[in-house]
Amino acid sequence: MTTTLALQIGWGTTLALKTVIVLAIIPLGALVLGYVFLLKMMSHMQSRLGPMDPGGFHGWFQLVGDGMKFLQKEDIMPEQADKRVFATAPAVVVISTFLVFLVIPMGPDLVVKDLDVGVFYALAVSSLSVIGVLMAGWASANKYALLGALRAAGQLIAYELPLLLAVTGVVVQANTMSLQGIVYAQQDGSIFGWSGVGNPFILTQFVGFLLFVVAAQAELTQTPFDMPVAESELVAGYMVEYTGFRFLFFFIGEFGTATAFAALAATLFLGGWSLPWVHGDAANWLGPIVLFVKLMFVAFLMFWARFTYPRLREDQLQALAWKVLIPIGLVNLLVTGVFKVAF
Repeated sequence: MTTTLALQIGWGTTLALKTVIVLAIIPLGALVLGYVFLLKMMSHMQSRLGPMDPGGFHGWFQLVGDGMKFLQKEDIMPEQADKRVFATAPAVVVISTFLVFLVIPMGPDLVVKDLDVGVFYALAVSSLSVIGVLMAGWASANKYALLGALRAAGQLIAYELPLLLAVTGVVVQANTMSLQGIVYAQQDGSIFGWSGVGNPFILTQFVGFLLFVVAAQAELTQTPFDMPVAESELVAGYMVEYTGFRFLFFFIGEFGTATAFAALAATLFLGGWSLPWVHGDAANWLGPIVLFVKLMFVAFLMFWARFTYPRLREDQLQALAWKVLIPIGLVNLLVTGVFKVAF
């Protein structure tokens, strides 16, 4: 009895520690590094250097200054707003983002919970952010905020379908919905009988990878899919009435979601934490570093598109999803199924 209780307490402590690390350290660390690394990289690519003096090295300390600025700003709430819903909406967006990290493996043993339906769980909780967006738009008592929220809902619903189709191709090929299982399928697989580098699914699911990146960009409401927050039309959309720390929550949610989608894409298409011939304890030590490098590559592609292309019109945005991406996703899934059965 005593031994069983001790094992239960030990398991609960380990699970709690993993959860704290995943929900606190990892997303925030990736957020800080992504903000500093990606935005500074894009600023140099476009010769828009921005603040270069804070911190002494390319202005890296500007992030801390921005955070302090948000904390000092007055928290203003519209008089006619639904105050409880208005205050809760940013937290819903951030929580839905952080929940994705619970099932993303960073090593053979470095995962909070290896769910058999991990892919389904990740896509489900990432979609909860649209509830927070609708809450923010409706509770703000502002027509521009409401219009932005409705645009966001329509956009997220449209681009969930190509995102799901892209992921389904990977699930069919790996024959599992476990993210850890998908990593092992890529690490232990072979390409025409050669298993030197495993079988990263980006080689066979390259179309799915492109679909995932484009759909994730739209899910993030980043340029060229930033119609819900179009400053020239909706003066920041559903975030227009938010100030101070609550606005910072939306900012954290945007970068955190970008990191989560990049980590998910790296896991599904680039092999996640795995390296050829690296197993056991070595994989636990190297896994987080390998996954971080891969997710930063995917995030770089997302932010490169964000700072390169102009904003689409609303009709162009919807036409791209329903007339282009979804048919391509269906064809890709059909071809994957045929090759799965034939070979």
